[in-house]
Amino acid sequence: MLGLEMPTDPRWVNIVEKNISEILTDHAWCEQKAASAAISIIVRYPEYPDLVDEMTALVREEMEHFALVHEKIKERGYKLGFDRKDPYVKDLAGFIKKGGDRTQQLVEALLMAGMIEARSCERFRVLSEEIADEDLRSFYRGLMASEARHYTCFLRFARKYGGKIDVDKRWKEFLSFEGKLMEKYGKSETIHG
Repeated sequence: MLGLEMPTDPRWVNIVEKNISEILTDHAWCEQKAASAAISIIVRYPEYPDLVDEMTALVREEMEHFALVHEKIKERGYKLGFDRKDPYVKDLAGFIKKGGDRTQQLVEALLMAGMIEARSCERFRVLSEEIADEDLRSFYRGLMASEARHYTCFLRFARKYGGKIDVDKRWKEFLSFEGKLMEKYGKSETIHG
């Protein structure tokens, strides 16, 4: 369904299991950043009421997820660590076409957000199937469907407001780039790492 060209090696879970507090902290900040990205889309493209409505709902949901992850952190006796850079997102941002008109910029922003959500969904699936901790298996199974919904939402709006842009072609380019990019990830206890 996601169309990702490089699946996560299930052995990534072995890395995650060695530092649960790190993956949970990273996950919490990923949720906050997803909310911030949706807010940025609202700020940059207020002329699309349905997009604003959907992004507003997404902001709420992402912050609810942040709260759920934070609760999981506290339940386990951990503390939320500081935010950190996400090299995967930075690398993905380097693929965005610079310049162009507002339509092109909107499509690029939506496809990048969709790509991040698709990879997060795939990582949540891997965790829900492979992690030994039954509580975390269930937790990530519950979040996986939301990530899939978010990914399809971003693609839907890119197609709706893409004008003359061949959005499906550009999405395939994103998938191809991200597949190659993932060759260097999967080696750290972070959602995208």
